Amino acid sequence: MSRSNARGSILAREEYVEQEYLFKVLRERMHMTATQELLRTIRHEILATTKLPVALEFMESSLKFTGSIAEAMSTMSHYFTPFQTFVMKEAERDDGKFDYLIALQILEKEAHCRAEKMIPQGMFLYQFEALSRNRLKYEEGLEAISRDPVFDEAWSEWILLLRRQLGLLDFAEMIFVRSDYYAVVHGEEHGKAILFGEKEGRIALANRRKDPTYLFSAFQRHLNYPTVPRPIHEESEESQVMKLRRMVDHLDSRVKMLEEELHGGLDITKYYVKDE
Repeated sequence: MSRSNARGSILAREEYVEQEYLFKVLRERMHMTATQELLRTIRHEILATTKLPVALEFMESSLKFTGSIAEAMSTMSHYFTPFQTFVMKEAERDDGKFDYLIALQILEKEAHCRAEKMIPQGMFLYQFEALSRNRLKYEEGLEAISRDPVFDEAWSEWILLLRRQLGLLDFAEMIFVRSDYYAVVHGEEHGKAILFGEKEGRIALANRRKDPTYLFSAFQRHLNYPTVPRPIHEESEESQVMKLRRMVDHLDSRVKMLEEELHGGLDITKYYVKDE
């Protein structure tokens, strides 16, 4: 049974299993096949009982006319989460600072966490570490995370508070204050929503004013929280090929638009966002 709120819906497990497969296959085959053709191929491999084949058809169309997969994902906000869309959008940026292969690995593993019903604490720490390790925009990234259907109102409010106070307050301290361990240490509660357990609080207290990577590593060692794929410091040949592939897709979509305009057949209504 799915849970719905203003931030979207939690999908059935099979949807996330197929999403994980999508991002995995994109990562493995993108250097061999044009992205548009690859999306068409994957569509036939995905379970027809899920909604993903329909989503892939729309993504293929969007890629043809805009050169972007993230554009389609943002339109399908009922299916893809704001964080998934944000990661893809950052990977498609023209400056190419965020490795596309790493982005797909992040999305692949995140979909696996969703399929396995990862608890909110583990999901948040995975998503936040993905922002931190890849130097993605905290402001946009945290805003996207706050709208994830995994998180309730108390979580959403705290994530937006973190967005405003990050850099002013210590990240580990903010986790400790919202943990069960705060009351153990201070002998009293502060009246705010408790989001983390006693174990998370102990680990956070031990890592105050330290590099956040030590905190993430401790959570992964002691609580078995998922690790985030590491950025590739030296750009591989495969990564360079994928970057060129994205440029070709983008240029191809621009050429198609110019051809339609020259022949007087450019239909701008196809770019309108339709009501769900």
